[in-house]
Amino acid sequence: MAIAIILISSTIPCAFKGPPIVHHEGYVCYLPPGHRFQMRKFERLYQILLEQNVICERQVLMPVKASKDLLTEAVHTKDYIEDFFNGWTDEKAQRKTGFVWSEGLVSRCRYETGGTVLTAEAALQCGLACSTAGGTHHAFPAYGAGYCLFNDIAVAAKYLILRNKVSRVLVIDLDVHQGDGTAFIFKDDPAVFTFSVHCGKNFPLFKQQSDLDISLNCGTGNADYMDVIQHNLPWIFQTFRPDLVIYDAGVDPHKEDLLGQLALTDEGLFKRDYWVINYSITCGCPCACLIGGGYDKSVDKLALRHSILHRAATK
Repeated sequence: MAIAIILISSTIPCAFKGPPIVHHEGYVCYLPPGHRFQMRKFERLYQILLEQNVICERQVLMPVKASKDLLTEAVHTKDYIEDFFNGWTDEKAQRKTGFVWSEGLVSRCRYETGGTVLTAEAALQCGLACSTAGGTHHAFPAYGAGYCLFNDIAVAAKYLILRNKVSRVLVIDLDVHQGDGTAFIFKDDPAVFTFSVHCGKNFPLFKQQSDLDISLNCGTGNADYMDVIQHNLPWIFQTFRPDLVIYDAGVDPHKEDLLGQLALTDEGLFKRDYWVINYSITCGCPCACLIGGGYDKSVDKLALRHSILHRAATK
């Protein structure tokens, strides 16, 4: 039985044999058959983690839904949140997100964002925590885009900064697509450093300016990809000195991803995740991990690919 945590808990139980895992069945909502976004990947990922003994149920924390106040405190506009909560977004806005509005979609996004905030809280208390969702980095303050409705990364970072729980947050975004929404939100905020490694010739067409953007060529493989990360992260840590890392571990750089255009293997993803998490912890910096993007016609293959993050965190 997962432990229900009311945001935001003052004491989070740290598991003895693995990091806290944040999950909720509400991460999933109905989508029409054949939709490119594999909504079922969240529940299938959780099942795989339990079935293959990567995690156990005592590690699992359940978030509650993010409130309007949490979403609008320092990230999203009140008009946007009010429209989305009430189903007033027009067809053009819905096409931009890739989703048709539904009450289930609102609920799912609120649980996911609440889960990211809880993951960050758990990481601060335990050193490391992972969600089974999160990483919706294309959402801007006043609109959603690219399957992202709320920018959960920005909400979590701002929540903790405004409450003086951290002074500096490093966002490590290794999704294959640039985290344009996150970059825009924090473009003038010295308390958050945004680092994005992405495929240059990929969505979004118009990129924003992160604190550090690394644009990779199509077909970039394991070795060159790791060289970029291992060359840049040390100096970022040394100069910025973050109190928390929020890590968007998208699996869409995988060579079999439908939208990725890079060439990482399962082994490459594992090495990437293990190195980022281990380096953060070695530097004494808590790490909150999110699964980010990934696209495959097979929900089982995709969920197994996402589980690489949790396997690396467990190791």
